[in-house]
Amino acid sequence: MTIEATDADLVARARSGDDRAFGMLVERHQTVAFRTAYVICGNAADAEDAAQDGFIKARAAMGRFRAGAPFRPWLLTIVTNEARNRRRAAGRRSVLTQRAAAEPVAPVPLPETAALAGAERSELAAALSRLGPDHREVIVLRFLLDLSEAECAAALGCRPGTVKSRLSRALGRLRLELEGTHA
Repeated sequence: MTIEATDADLVARARSGDDRAFGMLVERHQTVAFRTAYVICGNAADAEDAAQDGFIKARAAMGRFRAGAPFRPWLLTIVTNEARNRRRAAGRRSVLTQRAAAEPVAPVPLPETAALAGAERSELAAALSRLGPDHREVIVLRFLLDLSEAECAAALGCRPGTVKSRLSRALGRLRLELEGTHA
């Protein structure tokens, strides 16, 4: 019988150069890293690249990881930053493409739309798409990806209190969006 290693054990081994231990961390956290990146990037290809680059940067920065700190929020911070960089770059490319083509680009479908089914869920996805990125990100991270407030704070690069207030404003805005569709 084998005992499953904790993140802390794997991090300690990875910090001392054990690539297999880091590979186990990747396997353990790749799904949430991809989903987090997908929420921010809006498409699978960029999300895969952002998650992969996040893991590469995390591996390179293992020496700077604070011993005893939780690994997942630290990793998601790196992945979130990579995804935001890709989204900004995609936005710049989109603007240039629009100028060159002189016609508007169709909006990228939200990942929530693919994950949600049925009329009510489609309505929710549409309402989420009308929110700004900050509001949409905090709702998706907290409720769809089921991250804790502390993990959301780490992924978004802010304090847990900021997550609470941003979440409160985002839910209020979402409520107004949903009420507007029933009016």
